[in-house]
Amino acid sequence: MRHTLPIAPQFYVTAPQPCPYLDGRRERKLFTALQGEHASTLNNTLSKQGFRRSQNVLYRPSCAECSACLSARIRVEDFTASKSQKRTMKRNAALEREATSPWATEDQYELFRRYLDQRHADGGMADMDIFEFAAMIEETPVKSRVIEYWDRTDDDNPELLATCLTDVLDDGLSMVYSFYAPDRPRQSLGTYIILDHIRIARDAGLPYVYLGYWVPGSPKMGYKAGFSALEVFRGAEWQDLGAIDDYSADTHPLSVDPIAEQVARISLPDTQGTD
Repeated sequence: MRHTLPIAPQFYVTAPQPCPYLDGRRERKLFTALQGEHASTLNNTLSKQGFRRSQNVLYRPSCAECSACLSARIRVEDFTASKSQKRTMKRNAALEREATSPWATEDQYELFRRYLDQRHADGGMADMDIFEFAAMIEETPVKSRVIEYWDRTDDDNPELLATCLTDVLDDGLSMVYSFYAPDRPRQSLGTYIILDHIRIARDAGLPYVYLGYWVPGSPKMGYKAGFSALEVFRGAEWQDLGAIDDYSADTHPLSVDPIAEQVARISLPDTQGTD
């Protein structure tokens, strides 16, 4: 007889750290471990409640006086590309997509370093070595894929231009982390990766593409508001983004509920029992 543990995750809160999105702020995360045979079920359930995956951890912001970070996703069926997005798709039409198992390569790491050094040299990942990079890519207890985009116009010198670590959820694709060649701004590779994930999800019959967090007032995250059919997880439910001016990044001591109340409202999967 094989006994299985019920899904009863313990939730914890990180110590305050400098916010990577808004200057002068301190961020705090609510998180739980992602492990065991029900990891995929837990990932599916909590992703629908604004959580994100990082290796074997699920987390969402829980800052003391700030609630600016909002989980964002695109409704695939209702998405319509803008004129500029259509131009981006046309400019990158020659790129070849390759989807592989989550396995880190030297080509990926070289691209990752170029991306960080030019775009996020002062970020939390700036000192990540190849072993930590491999852990980020490979340590996943759920169904994940590495989506690569190659320029093969020169047969003798193919170039990896973009990569995205993507989780396959029961209702969509979750873009865990993406990086791309920083020296080709005209190609808008970051936008193209999202557009191609919408195409992948549509072909697979998946209703959503999860983008991570949209943060009003953050230049790093503002681009996400440029996608149509965007929803944000706000007030414990998904709702249309609506007018950007309706959102504020102002701090307020009562903007975030106590941790115990937040945890009490989290819906957990009921997959448990014995075999």
